[in-house]
Amino acid sequence: MPDRPLPLNALRAFEAVARRQSVKKAAAELFVTPAAISHQIKLLESFAGRTLLVRKPRGIELTETARAVLPRLAQGFEQLGRAMRELRENRAGATLTVSVAPSFATCWLMPRLHRFITEQPEIDVRVTARTRQSTVVAGQSRREVEAWLADADIAVLLSDGDFPGLHAERLVPLTLTPLASPRLVGRGKRAPADLRAHTLIHDELGRLYDGRDFWDLWLEGAGIARLKLKHGARFSHTMLALEAAGEGVGIVCTSPELARPQLESRRLVAPFELRVPLPYAYHLIATEKALARAPVSAFAAWLRSQIEPPK
Repeated sequence: MPDRPLPLNALRAFEAVARRQSVKKAAAELFVTPAAISHQIKLLESFAGRTLLVRKPRGIELTETARAVLPRLAQGFEQLGRAMRELRENRAGATLTVSVAPSFATCWLMPRLHRFITEQPEIDVRVTARTRQSTVVAGQSRREVEAWLADADIAVLLSDGDFPGLHAERLVPLTLTPLASPRLVGRGKRAPADLRAHTLIHDELGRLYDGRDFWDLWLEGAGIARLKLKHGARFSHTMLALEAAGEGVGIVCTSPELARPQLESRRLVAPFELRVPLPYAYHLIATEKALARAPVSAFAAWLRSQIEPPK
């Protein structure tokens, strides 16, 4: 009787839990719910016919069997990543795969990508908006960053750019300012105290990166951190927060660099002059070997050419 197919999703979930020592952290990395991770672990335990994790009040503990197989499992995923890179390097030279965070893909890249396709029609572009953790904080291992490059030539990540051994180039610096529909606030400049009359929309990008709320950062920069405001909806993706603001739901504090199409069309306006710079940015990340390929080099050069000066 042939062996059953390997449960790769369950193996990936187990490897992430074992490495992170946390179901919650593994779920954030793989961009799924903790319940989904627990379900995959149960499937793997059923497949293996033995217990792999012991749930404790303060966390999880690997069984002796799990500890024994974990190094080989991690090595297996690393070899799969190498195999994918070899497939990319040996395929037609005019193919390019870009792995990007969903908010960057929707708000920044998609409104511009037609320009590259027009300029370079011979390059076949494949864009993957990753559904795993799309922010990379300082101190994460090179192995975790390379997971983004396992099936892509270039990744664009929200990060501090500190990745020794990889090409990490600051691409889109970010600032913060409130944005709203002109129907809601008019087209003139306002005083920050006027915010008390409006509902706030929260773009959760900041919380996903370093736990700091964008509104808190901007209010601190404006010197009115203690101002009592009405709280409203929260959105995990910038595009959703911008759509809500465009519909007049409230005022969103977000990055105007990601809202340029809405600002240029006047669907949104910036009622305040103050822009608070963020300490992190979207970075272009790739291996030096990947950048040596002509399509990758051309796309990197095109990305640089699309960086507009702040308005």
